[in-house]
Amino acid sequence: MTTTIRWCLLLGGMLALAIMASLTFGDAFVSPIRAMEAVIGKGTIEEGLLVRTLRLPRTVVALLVGASLAAAGTLLQGAFRNPLAAPDLIGVTGGASVAAVAFVVLRPATLSIAWLPAVTMAGAAVVSALVLALARKGGTLSPTRLILVGIGVGAFMSAMTTMLVVFSPMHTATEAYIWLTGTVYGSSWKHVSTLLPWTVVFLSLAIMNGRRLNALMLGDELATGIGNAVERSRLSVVALSVALAGSAVSMGGVIGFVGLLAPHVARKLVGPLSSRAIPVSALLGGIIVVTADLAARTLFLPLDIPVGVFTSGVGAPFFIYLLFRTRNIR
Repeated sequence: MTTTIRWCLLLGGMLALAIMASLTFGDAFVSPIRAMEAVIGKGTIEEGLLVRTLRLPRTVVALLVGASLAAAGTLLQGAFRNPLAAPDLIGVTGGASVAAVAFVVLRPATLSIAWLPAVTMAGAAVVSALVLALARKGGTLSPTRLILVGIGVGAFMSAMTTMLVVFSPMHTATEAYIWLTGTVYGSSWKHVSTLLPWTVVFLSLAIMNGRRLNALMLGDELATGIGNAVERSRLSVVALSVALAGSAVSMGGVIGFVGLLAPHVARKLVGPLSSRAIPVSALLGGIIVVTADLAARTLFLPLDIPVGVFTSGVGAPFFIYLLFRTRNIR
């Protein structure tokens, strides 16, 4: 049994425990056995409503969002050989946020929420293309320049998002503001059915492209030397990352630093190869967001704190640490 498989099994067990805890704890405690009975349709009506209708879809959305953001970060870090690359640091989530808020504020009542992932992916793609174009200088892409341009464009996207919220009607502004804080509050089975197909397809493609990403991490010259079409490979990997992050943002809002933290932990566990890190990172991302959401809705009862508050509280100091550690990278 390889190291990667062992870690996947261990993390899968940890994820199962996190999911069980998420179904069990909250404003009302449900024992693990009763929670499982409620999931399969047994138990009381009240337990079924609490576990199967409220907690389970919220937990599944948290899992899908976390796995997508983590895999997206792993792809970006490998494609650009940049330890600081993450969807929220190079403007990807900023573009998705503008598109999502515009959708929430401007969409007619007859337009289904099922269109939201496609809209956010389009917004993320446009902003990502802009960041990459601005970050290139003399045909090369500096890791530091990529992050600086991404942060700048992300700040501009944040301003545009705020403007949309300010000039929108009160009821839609409230909905958009809650979403922007990064939360899976109010997730239903409709949200699960909307997000699940995108996550399964793009995460599967990301894992299948792991070996191609391994070649990119060797450097452009070596990758070309072994027959890899570097620019085409990088473009396809970035497109997958944008799709994963955009779809995650559509249902979870701006949940920061998951795409930065999970890939680094994954590479510490299974080594630098992206083909190994992607599935491990996805599991870690699911654990992080499910656990953070559990903490968000249980530690400050009766308040339900946005999950993005917890992930940013851990991720921001880690980002500062990475900045210090990589200060000599140009």
